[in-house]
Amino acid sequence: MPAAHRRKLPIGIQTFSDIREGGYYYVDKTPFIEKLANQNKYYFLSRPRRFGKSLLLDTLGCLFEGREALFYGLYIHNKWDWQQRYPVVRLSFGNGVAADREDLDANIRYQL
Repeated sequence: MPAAHRRKLPIGIQTFSDIREGGYYYVDKTPFIEKLANQNKYYFLSRPRRFGKSLLLDTLGCLFEGREALFYGLYIHNKWDWQQRYPVVRLSFGNGVAADREDLDANIRYQL
C-alpha cells in the first residue's frame, strides 16, 4: 500500500472522536459494545494498563450521547436508536493515587 494511502496509528490517543475524525486506524469493536450495552448487567473492567479501557469507555460515552456521525460505517450504526440519548457522567481517576478516603471523596466531589 502506498504511504500516501496509509492511515496513522492512534498511539496515545484515548478519545474515540479523535480517532474517528483524525483518520487513524480503528478496529471496530462495536459488535462487543452493542452486546455489552444491551445485556443490562454490571461490568467491572479489569485489564492491565494500556489495554484500551479509556478508549472503550469513551466510545460508550459517545454512543450513549448519540453522536451518530462518529459511528458511520461501523457495525453498530444501523443497530442503535440514535433518537434516544442518555446522560453521561465522566469521572477520571487518572491524575494520581488518592492517599486516603478523604482525598478520594474530595476528588469525586470536585469532578461532579
